[in-house]
Amino acid sequence: MPMPSDVVTLEVSDYVAVATLNRPPVNAVNWEMRERLIQIFDEATDRDDIRVVVLTAQGKVFCAGADLKQRPDPGKHGQYWWHNRLTRETGNAIKECAKPVIAAVNGAALGAGFGLMAACDIMLAAEEAVFGMPEIDVGLAGGAAMLRELFGRSKTRRMMFTGQRLPAAELYRLGVIEACLPAAQLLPEAMKIATEIAGKSPLGIRYAKTSCNMVELMPQKDAYRFEQNFTYELSKTEDALEARRAQLEKRKPVFKGR
Repeated sequence: MPMPSDVVTLEVSDYVAVATLNRPPVNAVNWEMRERLIQIFDEATDRDDIRVVVLTAQGKVFCAGADLKQRPDPGKHGQYWWHNRLTRETGNAIKECAKPVIAAVNGAALGAGFGLMAACDIMLAAEEAVFGMPEIDVGLAGGAAMLRELFGRSKTRRMMFTGQRLPAAELYRLGVIEACLPAAQLLPEAMKIATEIAGKSPLGIRYAKTSCNMVELMPQKDAYRFEQNFTYELSKTEDALEARRAQLEKRKPVFKGR
């Protein structure tokens, strides 16, 4: 387990965690940042004081991509495969975190930075933010697996083949992100959504995120059956009983995560 690092800071209050990329000037992703992100999201899964995570960044750039000064050496046996595994697991840690993750993209999100946002559950961006996969311009090729989840065939391939950058307003128009906001409103809106989610049953949200992740991989018939199993399991919990009582008694529920 890596030691905590300030390349990504973490603050927790009222069940909402804010993870902030903190590697000036452009928050380029290096190995240390990847290890820290994995640590944060793995810990968030187990921490009862965290129900939602907001991922954002300091400065005017969300993340300019991978740090090109820290590339693996294909001449060193095993190093490239270790690097690739670490790269994959960074996004997987966000996707597989049992708690919902909200991206508050405050500026440019390119390459690996775009990938960080795409791994999140709910995505918001500042009006100044731009998005792109510029790997083709630096002698690399990657990102299609991520882009295809957000865009159609033609747009995915144009972005891959040309390094095209899109403004936040275009992603909002295409329905890729939840909101395109003035910079001053970005984090408050992300926190508003996070607070709303944090007020729901922790067990229900855990099941809901797992369901969202899994049904993407299934035919509709199997996916619905899978979700029905979760509904059955949830119906037997204390939180489900409390939710029904609160509805009938017209009060705010008090969830215990049981």
